[in-house]
Amino acid sequence: MATASRYPFSTETAVLHAGFRRDPTTKAVAVPIYQNTAYELDGDLNHIANVYNVKADGFTYTRIINPTTRALERRYAAVDMGNDSLAVASGQAATFLAIVNLSSGEVGDNVVASPYLYGNTWNLLHNTLRRLGISVRTADPRLPETFERAIDDRTICLFGEMISNPRLIPLPVKQLAEIGRRHGVPLVVDNTTTPLVCRPSALGAAITTYSATKYICGHGTTLGGLIVDNGAFDYGESSRFPLFNNPDDAHGGIIWRNALQDIDDLAQSEFLLKARMTWLRDTGAAIAPFASFQLIQGLETLHLRMKQHCANAKVVASVLNEHPKVRRVFYPGLFEGADRETIDQTLNAEYGHGAMVMFEVENEQAGRKFIQNVDLMYHVSNVGDARTLVTHPVSTTHTTVPREKREAAGIFGGSIRLCVGIEDVNDIIKDLDKALSAI
Repeated sequence: MATASRYPFSTETAVLHAGFRRDPTTKAVAVPIYQNTAYELDGDLNHIANVYNVKADGFTYTRIINPTTRALERRYAAVDMGNDSLAVASGQAATFLAIVNLSSGEVGDNVVASPYLYGNTWNLLHNTLRRLGISVRTADPRLPETFERAIDDRTICLFGEMISNPRLIPLPVKQLAEIGRRHGVPLVVDNTTTPLVCRPSALGAAITTYSATKYICGHGTTLGGLIVDNGAFDYGESSRFPLFNNPDDAHGGIIWRNALQDIDDLAQSEFLLKARMTWLRDTGAAIAPFASFQLIQGLETLHLRMKQHCANAKVVASVLNEHPKVRRVFYPGLFEGADRETIDQTLNAEYGHGAMVMFEVENEQAGRKFIQNVDLMYHVSNVGDARTLVTHPVSTTHTTVPREKREAAGIFGGSIRLCVGIEDVNDIIKDLDKALSAI
């Protein structure tokens, strides 16, 4: 795990300063946009060969590494208390690469996952990964022991969303990380909905993924994903990960654990080095330099926006909880019992309880009518915009998930997902009341 000496900044300073000071040529203090694909190969050919063979630092091709993107990666690693991070084209790419990077390369690997997942993540795990020979076993995050019972000798990771989208079930990161450690299985956490509000790396998660498209960008303009490695998981202790410990034909017979001895800048994470030089290289899921630049701009105000998002969401959840047209409200700040204990254990009270609220109205017809009567709020399937966003999940994000699976995850016809923005909270409440009155 990252140490205080390595990242001496507070979060509020790291979002502005970590990973980049100035351009060495122009002295520009904003991270430049290196909008190029390739880099001139100067100098000794032996050195150039070493760069391509991961025995020396250097830039080769933007599909693999780019100076603008590298600044984003270094900065977010510092913000998230990780050893290093890898930026990719989208959050979906981040989840995919994080999981398949752990695969043995043989049919029969499995992932033990929470059932409370974003619709496209559910499809990725249960359909796409299955077609690649990686099966998924479902376990209940409210009963951590079910994750442990599902682990066998082919389990490559435990997986869940920190606060599930949209049902808002919290993930007991500390308990699952400890279960994973006992069995030599890394915990992978999708923290898209709660950046800064939670730091899974500090709680023991081996890998954290983000759709940086959401709160990190903050303005609904840019696709991107991030994978953060906390650096504490030892892939050499288990036979589950042969591609980390044996010669890898995907990169000239390299042994990834040994590769860390040869380079400096990229030597912070064997996990991300392997992901970069094999899966990112071969799938082409690269983020564009301009997108990295825009994510850096969003990151600089993330701490300010998240506090306002969370403050507004707390008020909105309280109002909805008292509204006669609302049957139930799901919001971490209103949880009780075991869910509340998990929230108190995992979320940073300085920020709050996140910006997502889900509530239920009478039925699917009422849910559709609510959506059709909003004015201020935007009816879009995105989350994490500075504006307040509203979605009817069964008509959008979860329409392809089978009904029985959807309802088992707590998503019904009358479910409405709110991503509370940073507007004047009174204007948000007025729009909610107008749409609810129309039901």
